[in-house]
Amino acid sequence: MSATPDGTPTPAATRLVATRVLGLDPGLRVTGFGVIDVSGSHLRYVASGCIKTGVTGDAALPARLKTLLDGVREVIATYKPDVAAVEKVFVNVNPQSTLLLGQARGAVICGAVSCDLPVAEYTALQVKQAVVGHGKAAKEQVQHMVARLLALAAPPQADAADALACAICHAHGSTGVGELAGPFARRRGGRLLPG
Repeated sequence: MSATPDGTPTPAATRLVATRVLGLDPGLRVTGFGVIDVSGSHLRYVASGCIKTGVTGDAALPARLKTLLDGVREVIATYKPDVAAVEKVFVNVNPQSTLLLGQARGAVICGAVSCDLPVAEYTALQVKQAVVGHGKAAKEQVQHMVARLLALAAPPQADAADALACAICHAHGSTGVGELAGPFARRRGGRLLPG
């Protein structure tokens, strides 16, 4: 897990009044995360990085899903976001790959909601449109625009850039397909409230 550019976490207590958004780009081997603060139209980079479940893929699926769940919880405990924005699964040519990605996505969402964090979902098309301006942008274009929008010295790693792009999409108010619970969203304190 990465931290701020100087390596220290930015706890919620030290930030000005802003909404802190956690972007998540689910993957079974690598899940990207990105944290930004949003104050009006101003975006500020907080942190980004990756949760890795194993390079070789030899680890058993349940263990990898637990790593994702625990990793998301750790990121939330460290950076104290107000909301999570998660990229939706696209249907792959290979049904097995789609199923595995869906399980990884489920673990990531469970990690967020187990910390009573509201979850918004966005398609890859919505994310790319919000960040680059068109839905067929290449990964490199997304990385470049994320670096520009957040005033970073260099583009972040691809998975982290996708997660930051998801957070930016949420910050820009893109219309997702709704929050996790449809017309109701789980809020802090454990109560279900109208979305």
